[in-house]
Amino acid sequence: MLAAVAPAAGRRLNGITKTALASGGGRGRGRGRWTGSCQLDRAPLLLLWGSFGPRSRAVTGPLWSRFLSSSGSGRDGGSDGTKEGEGGGVMEVVREEGVLKEEEVSENGESRKIEVSVEKLKEVKDDSKDENGGNEGNGTSNSNSRSQHGGLVPALGPRPDRVVAVPLSRRPLFPGFYVPVTIKDQKLAEKLTELKSAGSPWVGTFLLKDQNPRTDGSQVLTTAEGGEGTEVLRGEELFKRLHEHGTFAQITSVMRPLDPDGATQILLMGHRRLRITGMLETEPLSVGVEHLKDKPYDSTQDELKATILEVVTTMKDLMRLNPLYKEHIQMFVQHMGEFNASKLSDFGAALTTADEPVLQQVLKELDVLRRLQLTLLLLKKELELSKLQQSIAKGVEEKMSGDQRKYFLMEQLKAIKKELGLETDDKTALTGKYRERLEPRRKDCPPHVLEVIDEELNKLQGLESSSSEFNVTRNYLDWLTSLPWGHFSEENFDVNRAQKVLDEEHYGLEDVKERILEFIAVGRLRGTAQGKIICLAGPPGVGKTSIGRSIANALNRKFYRFSVGGLGDVAEIKGHRRTYVGAMPGKMVQCLKATGTSNPLVLIDEIDKLGHGYSGDPASALLELLDPEQNANFVDHYLDVPIDLSKVLFVCTANLVENIPGPLLDRMEVIRLVGYITDEKIHIARGYLEKAAREGSGVKDDQVDLSDGALHVLIETYCREAGVRNLQKHIERIYRKVALKLVRKELEVLGTGKEVPVHSGAGADAEKGDGEKKTISEVVLAEEPKEKKEDDPVEKLIINETNLPDFVGPPIFQSDRLYEQTPVGVVMGLAWTAMGGSTLYVETSLVEQGEGKGKLQMTGQLGDVMKESATIAHTLSRQILRERESENNFFATASIHLHVPAGATPKDGPSAGCTMITSMLSLAMNVPVKKDVAMTGEVTLTGRVLPIGGVKEKTVAARRSGVKSIIFPSANKRDYLELPPHVKEGLEVHFVDHYSEIFTLAFDDKPDPEKQLARR
Repeated sequence: MLAAVAPAAGRRLNGITKTALASGGGRGRGRGRWTGSCQLDRAPLLLLWGSFGPRSRAVTGPLWSRFLSSSGSGRDGGSDGTKEGEGGGVMEVVREEGVLKEEEVSENGESRKIEVSVEKLKEVKDDSKDENGGNEGNGTSNSNSRSQHGGLVPALGPRPDRVVAVPLSRRPLFPGFYVPVTIKDQKLAEKLTELKSAGSPWVGTFLLKDQNPRTDGSQVLTTAEGGEGTEVLRGEELFKRLHEHGTFAQITSVMRPLDPDGATQILLMGHRRLRITGMLETEPLSVGVEHLKDKPYDSTQDELKATILEVVTTMKDLMRLNPLYKEHIQMFVQHMGEFNASKLSDFGAALTTADEPVLQQVLKELDVLRRLQLTLLLLKKELELSKLQQSIAKGVEEKMSGDQRKYFLMEQLKAIKKELGLETDDKTALTGKYRERLEPRRKDCPPHVLEVIDEELNKLQGLESSSSEFNVTRNYLDWLTSLPWGHFSEENFDVNRAQKVLDEEHYGLEDVKERILEFIAVGRLRGTAQGKIICLAGPPGVGKTSIGRSIANALNRKFYRFSVGGLGDVAEIKGHRRTYVGAMPGKMVQCLKATGTSNPLVLIDEIDKLGHGYSGDPASALLELLDPEQNANFVDHYLDVPIDLSKVLFVCTANLVENIPGPLLDRMEVIRLVGYITDEKIHIARGYLEKAAREGSGVKDDQVDLSDGALHVLIETYCREAGVRNLQKHIERIYRKVALKLVRKELEVLGTGKEVPVHSGAGADAEKGDGEKKTISEVVLAEEPKEKKEDDPVEKLIINETNLPDFVGPPIFQSDRLYEQTPVGVVMGLAWTAMGGSTLYVETSLVEQGEGKGKLQMTGQLGDVMKESATIAHTLSRQILRERESENNFFATASIHLHVPAGATPKDGPSAGCTMITSMLSLAMNVPVKKDVAMTGEVTLTGRVLPIGGVKEKTVAARRSGVKSIIFPSANKRDYLELPPHVKEGLEVHFVDHYSEIFTLAFDDKPDPEKQLARR
């Protein structure tokens, strides 16, 4: 009889089918029985031929019960068959002398006995088949064919010398076992169906070489599937990939798909070993085969018996470790005498989860003793694997048991404490925490907020702690009770103290300091300070952000900063609705909670770089926040209660005021911060930057001397930007270079030839002992090493304008002055840039002259406004020249070219109008302008000079270029007078209303007639 074998270790069977045993042969006739077991891991469906003794049981999975049904197990099996749907019990087989007694045990405990003569079974012929060409009775009969007699093992069955080759993946098929195969190759499927229908269901199964392991755990014919991403092998290519040794198999069942392009499922049963002798056909692949027999062996040989016993012992060990093996291996061990060594070796190998090459070696081996030894080795490895699996499972189970036990004990402890009144539940504890937190602020908390908090606390008591609404309410109460309702920090109304704090942390910025002192003075007189919205606008690096923290220190307010650069979501300002997952309040509510006061100083950085996304316009959301008339009742979407922000001092920063939306800008008080001049930068470097760089690099004061000349050159030729951020980077770079030089010099003086500990800075003296490690300050910094004495003075490393490039590289900027004496047609103007101020030369040259040639050509990457200024200058120059020299028709006959140097730099603006007119008139009159004169101003067609911007920057640029005389519009006189005295020192400034005044200042009162005649 067939006995089912348990699958590989570690996987559970799918269950017991209702047709565990089915009778073989035709309808109502028994011809031998087979049972099945579905392999779920790596082994295939395992079926073994043999005669078990009493109480042998069969188990199979529901996946392949359909094969059993299609083969006849679900049909009426006659006197010893079972109908599908009846009972669902198992068949017990008792073999006595010449009679098979079968006892079917049903689920309700009832049983019936069926006795069938063994001799009769052998004489029975199967003369019927189903519609698909299979047996109508038990399609899994062991008959060799319809015409063969029904022996239990078809040892005398057909031995064809050619078979259709069915390739297998992952595992070979052993004799006596079943394997399900899925085939998508239509030609091969049709051929196999034809063989089954013709009553010659014989094929050869061969394992493929060099396979890529699949991960789905199924036994499939990968090379015959032909699906997407599957390698399709046919003909000679497939023949080369087949192992030489395989198994002669019988097609017991064929299931064709409903879809013509679907896969065909077949069930194969192995009979005996084969060896390929050659390829006969390619489509489908047919091969010549030789049927193999086991080599003769002596069953009484001691080594063979010992090997068998060791195999059985190993199986018993597996049975103890893994309950999946227990029933079937126990039955096999009890009746091992009825099996020969060959079947035992195949049984043991098929039981394991070994890899394909090892199993193929077992199938190939014809020496039974050697095959048993290979099987024993595989079983030993399987035993070790089962031990490891058991160890892992035990560790995981112990951990889970420990965690579960701890959980139960904690729950019991909570229950005990609750009964004794030592602990309240979570909701009561939370409610108490929130009430306790709110109690100190209850007097100052607004009534409408207290009402909302009480409602939410009552709501929290009625919610289950596991509900989502409970967490939402808890978070909401946590925010409401954490805000500083009515709590204000004590402000400083001492103007002198505030002045001292601001001067200690920042140099210059007088406009900002003056405005803050005014704010303090107003608060002192009123007794309270109202919130204000101040906007600090200026180029990068001038200290806009850092001055905000200094203002907070001067006012004794908490400081909070957040940047809105690139912000595109309104919810960042006004919060999210509580209905959203992960909702939270906006930045202002977060600010109040973080600072713990209702009157902090809030710095809104980069307000000119607000984004605009699909989530709304943040600039519009800031309107309510920054409006003094509205922010007393600011409503955050998350809290949904009014919040008083009228005491908050808002300080915004921006680089370009023009990028701030008009309604938002209208709510701010703008204070413009211009760039620092050279003298201010030197003071900042000495008082702030140099000290920080020294401390950061570990260099002492007496080890380096950065001269004023070096600082001046550094600022003028390396760091011309308006701020001091780039200057700070260069000073830090200098001190890093100094630190490296000092360390190298120390190594040279000590002569150690290796790195030694370096001690410098404030903690150096504390670490130094008598005769112990020397510090850098004790090293003589000289060109040649020499012995060091304790009393030798320390030599400083001096950095001056000569060796400055050794530390910071070659200069970046050259002198602004292109001409010591400007030639005819060239005039020095003044311009404002993001780096501060700069000189701007305007050059005019004659291209050609002739009747009707008068035109103007412009170059220098000029913007539209500047081109219009040039056109206006050309027109006005004609008028002025006609008035002063009526006989000079230069502009009517001359084609002139106007160029502004630094052509790679875009230029625009109207302030170069007077400079362009002067340049054209100089060319027309052939008279150069006076030396050391610079001018700036917008000019109209009537000659009026209009005001310009950047007076301080342009004045600084003029001083840097050595200009002695500057011409400004009269409307800018107020701006010039506000400049510090050291900026105006040594300059002669002229303020003009009309260009006629500029003409007088730029040229001599009485031009040389000879020069005029030469030009004509």
